[in-house]
Amino acid sequence: MSSNYLRHVESMSQLPSGAGKISQLNAVVLGESLASEENDLIFPSKEFSGQALVSSPQQYMEMHKRSVEDPAGFWSDIASEFYWKQKWGDQVFSENLDVRKGPIRIEWFKGGITNICYNCLDKNVEAGLGDKIAMYWEGNEIGVDASLTYSELLQQVCQLANYLKDIGVKKGDAVVIYLPMLMELPIAMLACARIGAVHSVVFAGFSADSLAQRIVDCKPKVILTCNAVKRGPKTINLKAIVDAALDQSSKDGVSVDVCLTYENSSATTRENTKWQNGRNVWWQDVIPKYPTSCEVEWVDAEDPLFLLYTSGSTGKPKGVLHTTGGYMIYTATTFKYAFDYKPTDVYWCTADCGWITGHSYVTYGPMLNGATVVVFEGAPNYPDSGRCWDIVDKYKVSIFYTAPTLVRSLMRDDDKFVTRYSRKSLRVLGSVGEPINPSAWRWFFNVVGDSRCPISDTWWQTETGGFMITPLPGAWPQKPGSATFPFFGVQPVIVDEKGNEIEGECSGYLCVKGSWPGAFRTLFGDHDRYETTYFKPFAGYYFSGDGCSRDKDGYYWLTGRVDDVINVSGHRIGTAEVESALVLHPQCAEAAVVGIDHEVKGQGIYAFVTLLEGVAYSEELRKSLVLMVRNQIGAFAAPDRIHWAPGLPKTRSGKIMRRILRKIASRQLEELGDISTLADPSVVDQLIALADV
Repeated sequence: MSSNYLRHVESMSQLPSGAGKISQLNAVVLGESLASEENDLIFPSKEFSGQALVSSPQQYMEMHKRSVEDPAGFWSDIASEFYWKQKWGDQVFSENLDVRKGPIRIEWFKGGITNICYNCLDKNVEAGLGDKIAMYWEGNEIGVDASLTYSELLQQVCQLANYLKDIGVKKGDAVVIYLPMLMELPIAMLACARIGAVHSVVFAGFSADSLAQRIVDCKPKVILTCNAVKRGPKTINLKAIVDAALDQSSKDGVSVDVCLTYENSSATTRENTKWQNGRNVWWQDVIPKYPTSCEVEWVDAEDPLFLLYTSGSTGKPKGVLHTTGGYMIYTATTFKYAFDYKPTDVYWCTADCGWITGHSYVTYGPMLNGATVVVFEGAPNYPDSGRCWDIVDKYKVSIFYTAPTLVRSLMRDDDKFVTRYSRKSLRVLGSVGEPINPSAWRWFFNVVGDSRCPISDTWWQTETGGFMITPLPGAWPQKPGSATFPFFGVQPVIVDEKGNEIEGECSGYLCVKGSWPGAFRTLFGDHDRYETTYFKPFAGYYFSGDGCSRDKDGYYWLTGRVDDVINVSGHRIGTAEVESALVLHPQCAEAAVVGIDHEVKGQGIYAFVTLLEGVAYSEELRKSLVLMVRNQIGAFAAPDRIHWAPGLPKTRSGKIMRRILRKIASRQLEELGDISTLADPSVVDQLIALADV
């Protein structure tokens, strides 16, 4: 790939059916003639910019300049808007990001005493928002719903916090939460934070083995779960998974005395729930008896708030540790500006609280701003593909934040599933989890947002705590598929293999210079691995593990994980780039690309392709898909193998499990590992069956 030519932009020139030209200003790139299709800039409307928190590139530049030149002053001013029992010391932050100069260390607002639960709830109630809806809850089945005001939420959080204190949970103790998207999940997180306990939410789709691993690592005092959950038509017995995990962890020397179990009666009954007297306690039998007020445990800004395990390349999960003060300020600020939040907004993020997105942008970021949040228990395509827009209309959702995978899966279905709903309440759309390919961006913009809602295409990670590179919807014209520019206080750099910073238009490894308040502080119990994984690859920088391009206008384009970069005969090709080219084919709905060993080229390109509904596999189609990639990127990027895929192996949050695809591609079928966390494990057998078709 020639370094001075941005293939991403070229790949926008040809669009699949349904993702036609954007009916917006045919924008002019400054200093050039009318923009051609591939260089289209999508400007926010004058009305939108006029009321936006950041309303022009100029205002963004001034704020970003200050945030980088005077981080202490910039973040202190923002932090002062929150409640601190005691202010931090003279030094707002201290850091060492260079392994050559000693241990890696990041501290923000140290000595400041606060509590994130107090700032999410009590502060809002005291400000007169007690009767404002904090959470709308939408159940799996249509018509099953509930809501809580900020006052009611505070009372329920206090009851659970009092119970946890009563059974001996103290500041610094770990609590494992294995719950689906019930209101009790954010309640549990906030209750832990209120008493200074460290929550570790484990996504309620992980297997008993994965859950046991996490229990053994963090040794919790208690585990919170529910008996079962329905996702779509399927019932999942969570309690049985927890029981198996607790049996496994006690064999490994870690036993948990209390399992508090919420009765989710819409999924199963008490009578059908296996029970172990002494360890198991029904939530509804004990929690309502506790007082509805609970003293706050004031903590230092650098005291731990939560652990969240993320998959490591070695297979052993990494316990990412976030602390309280910096994380609080960073999630609140990123939420406010990246979604241009207004007090009248109703906000829905489709992510599960088992992932970082559900921590930062379902629970903490929105509630620190006093926002109204939608929490959805079910599946986005149940009972049909219109469910998301039904929910948008029902609650008058104005900010909708989801994953590209969901966008692509909904694109496969008829647009009428979207257009039969009004969606007039929508104002801002958002995307998270992976780079969004331009054709999905356009469909999301044109069809879902009626060509009037800016898209905040956010790049960030579990480790960063909050958004790092993101559009600010009223400030910048957007390019479909680009994460745009860095957030305040963030200094991204692109480096080459030797760690030299590259200026201007370029491609390379994405690193970050200097710390930011939301950064994680360590990997739990393994600071060596923290330094080795993130700070040793390029000394002096935080290494994201992602590849990135910057175009001639300074826009950032994420090209996927560096371990998802394939080296074909010396050409470095980002998997996201090949996937983008494949999905431009009018009959391709989704694609996932992995590298395989190739005796001549070093690595070959192996593509799993999902076709649109009703399209038959054929040799002609295979050839035309390969030709599409040749035309878009070049002959060197043509896939060596197209593997038909009725579906792709995804976690329930929509992340494609490329590890499994690599094993299938290289026929290492005995090494597939745990596939129980997949939304649909049967996809794996289908892919294996089609391996030689």
